[in-house]
Formats: sequence, C-alpha cells, structure tokens
Amino acid sequence: MVVTVRSLGLQGIAGYEVSVECALSGGLPAFDVVGLPDAAVKESRERVRAAVRACGCKFPVSRITVNLAPAALRKEGTVYDLPILLGLLAAQGDVDPPAPGAAFLGELSLTGALRPVTGTLPMAMAAARLGVKELYVPAENAAEATLAQGLTVYPVAHAADLVAHLRGEKPLAPAPAWAPAEGAEPGPDFSEVMGQENVKRALEIAAAGGHNILLIGSPGAGKSMLARRLPSILPDMTRREALEATEVWSVAGMTDPKHPLLSRRPFRSPHHTVSAVALAGGGAMPRPGEISLAHNGVLFLDELPEFSRDALEALRQPIEDGEVTITRAAGSVHLPSRFMLVCAMNPCRCGWRGHPSGRCTCTDAAVEKYVSRISGPLLDRMDLHVEVPSVDFDALRRRQSPEPSSAVKARVDAARARQTERYAGTEVDCNARMAPAMVGEYCRLDDAGERLLRSAFDRMGLTARSHDRILRVARTIADLEGAADIAPEHLAEAVQYRNTSILK
Repeated sequence: MVVTVRSLGLQGIAGYEVSVECALSGGLPAFDVVGLPDAAVKESRERVRAAVRACGCKFPVSRITVNLAPAALRKEGTVYDLPILLGLLAAQGDVDPPAPGAAFLGELSLTGALRPVTGTLPMAMAAARLGVKELYVPAENAAEATLAQGLTVYPVAHAADLVAHLRGEKPLAPAPAWAPAEGAEPGPDFSEVMGQENVKRALEIAAAGGHNILLIGSPGAGKSMLARRLPSILPDMTRREALEATEVWSVAGMTDPKHPLLSRRPFRSPHHTVSAVALAGGGAMPRPGEISLAHNGVLFLDELPEFSRDALEALRQPIEDGEVTITRAAGSVHLPSRFMLVCAMNPCRCGWRGHPSGRCTCTDAAVEKYVSRISGPLLDRMDLHVEVPSVDFDALRRRQSPEPSSAVKARVDAARARQTERYAGTEVDCNARMAPAMVGEYCRLDDAGERLLRSAFDRMGLTARSHDRILRVARTIADLEGAADIAPEHLAEAVQYRNTSILK
C-alpha cells in the first residue's frame, strides 16, 4: 500500500510542496529514503523508528520505501520526520490516511516528542497558497505558522498526540492566531546623544528617504552610537514588510517562539572579519547572509576600510537591485536584500586626522592609501557623506535634553507619507528607490537649481549615478519641509553631503 502525505520544503526562503510517499512491500526488511535527501533526511529513519515505538505502535517489518517528490529538488533538514512517521502508520493501518487538505512538518526526538524546525513561516505561507487547510507543526512553531493567514494550525507536542487526534480519541485544539503585545520595548534614543546636530540632521534625511549614509570621524565622536539609534526614527514596518523580514529570519532560525513576528526594523552589524559569503549569503545549500537579514532594515558596517575587498564589492549589486542572486550547480535562488546601508570609518589609519588634539601622525600618502581600500563604485553608491566632528566639552555638559527620537520620527513619518502618496500604484516606497525615469519626473529644478547642479557637477566631477542620488536626496529634503518642488536651498544641502574633504 502506498500512502501520500503532504509536507513542505524550502528553496532559499521560498516554500514549496513536498509529497512524502510511503510504500510497504514484501521482501527483506529495509528502510530506504529516496528523492535527493541529504544526510539529515536519511538519518530520519532512526528517529522515526524509535518514535513509532514511543507512540505504542509496532514498527512495520517489511521493505519500506519513502519517496520525497519532486525528486529533482534536493531535500534537507529534519522537517520530514513527522510526515514519514505518519505515512508509515497509515500504510500499515494504524491510522487513516490524512485528508488531502492537511500538511505536516516537524522533527522527531527518539521519545516521539516534536522539536521545532526552521523556516516555518515561509513554508506555512506556501501551504496557504497551495490550498492547504490544516497544518500540523511542532508546538513551538505554532505561533509563527499562524502568521500565514488562511490556515488552521495544530500544535503537536508529541507524535502520540497526533495519532490520538487522527484516530478521533483526543482532538488537538487549533493554535490561536498570534497577536503582538501592547507596547514595544524602548530602544536606543537620540535623546541620549549630546551635540552632533549636523549628523542627526543627516540621519533624519537618510531615514526619511531610505538613503545610504557614510559617517567619517575620529574615534569617540559618536559614529556607532548615532548609527545604532537610526532604527528609532525609521517608519514602522507595514505587515507585508514585517512578514518579508520575518521569513528571512525564520529560515536562519533566528525568530523568537514567543514573539515570532519582527516588530522593529532589523539592525545588523557584522564584524569586519565577515566573509563575502557570510555577508551576501551562500553555501552548498544557499542560506541568507547579513544583507538579507537586514532586509527592510539597516545594515551597519563599522570600520568600513577594515572589511575585505571581496566582502565590500559583494554589496554593489544588491544595493542597486534590492535582491541578491546566488547560483550553485543545483540552481539559483533569489534572496531579498532591500536595506539602508550605514557605514562608519575613521579619517585615517590612526583615526585622529583633523582632531583638535593634533595627535595624527599619518602622511597624506598614508591617508590616501587608507581611503583607497574602499572602491570608488561603492563610495558612489553612498547618498550622504557626513563628517562627524569631535564633541566639545560644552555640548557634553549642557543641561538641556536633546530632541528625542519620537519627535524626529514624526517628521520622518510625515515625509514618508508624502512619498507613499506620490508613488502610489508603483513598487517604489521611498525616494532612494526612484527609477531614473521617475527622477526626471519628480525632481525637476528651476533655473537657479539647474545652474547650481551644473556647477557642482563640473566642479566635483560627479558621475551620472551621483547626479541622480543628489536629486533624490534633495527631493527628500523638500519632503521634510513639506515643499512641492525642489528649491535651490534643498539642492545646496544635498550637494554639501557629497563634499567630504577626506574623500577628495
């Protein structure tokens, strides 16, 4: 007898249906799993064998063949333990074959208890698209699975509970739809940063338009402190954005069972020793890297020149396209990577060039060599270059409290609302992602603005990319002021954010 149990698998961060076909036949006892299984899937034979006995059932003494279809796609992980066990029990008549509208996934322990698996959310969303009505998952994954609407999710703590449910002896209760608790935990706030008003202004512009930003300053000036407070002024994620980001984190096994949906925009800060594969994603079976984990959030690269050249160059294509394509012999996967890139660096190797103390000993040639570690194409993709000066004593000791993040966020939200209205009906959601044709339509200049931009283009040797990025930043500055058109003062402020002396 052949019994087919519906399950799900992952390719990149996309879920797809897997049919687990279990057949019992005569011959010498054997247990074979086919359909391009990896080592973890093959080892499910021993876990299933022990779990069947833990359920109080008899393990079939016959030739067992399990096929995971489609056989052309490689299967990996422990997600198929539960459907294999169910298929064997149904094949020998211990339970009725499952209904066509039910799907199962989960890892078994030797005692029959179910352990959580990674990637539950994208698999649950794929199940909903495929018409699955009932999804049986490990109890710890149930809250995450309920985020995929249109499914009845059953939490399974032990395989014996599932057997009793299918026999009608003790029905399982569906998991309630997960909802976030009221009030989020407060994060780092701009009110904790003394001084640096010019840098806060630049970060406000970056947040309002989704622009990339480079901070340049001496050690202790507050570059990292300011960057880590950027998420506090970013607009709240929509449900679609939250689900997209959570899918990536789910595949990486980083979601919290108690709070499965990301409520704050991701902030990723990899160490400068990170490899190109760890940053962009990859591996024999491609997995998300740091740029995908920062999807819809912030990727912060501190000490930018210390990153390897390969790692930095891997950022160029994802910055432009909003996704990274990883190709292996088995095929290609597309991972989302739409993020704000925030970078910080010292002005020289010792870090003290331009500091009032005058302690820098670097020569001009040494500074040029240090800065040259960052390629021109990558620097050209940074919308704002901002010098972060050292904070003076009076600014540190002032009694007046700085402006809180909530006040800045209100202005950012208002600017984003104008952009949402402007780009309604398109895939663009902020100024930084305007297509070139949209730049020409929404970033028109008057005669004074044209003269100013021409002068800056000739004097600074701007590229076509930096020309468009200046216009996008100017559009954001105008949005922050509620202006319908870009005025010369908006353009002048945008130009000065690309006039950093250390990068000349």
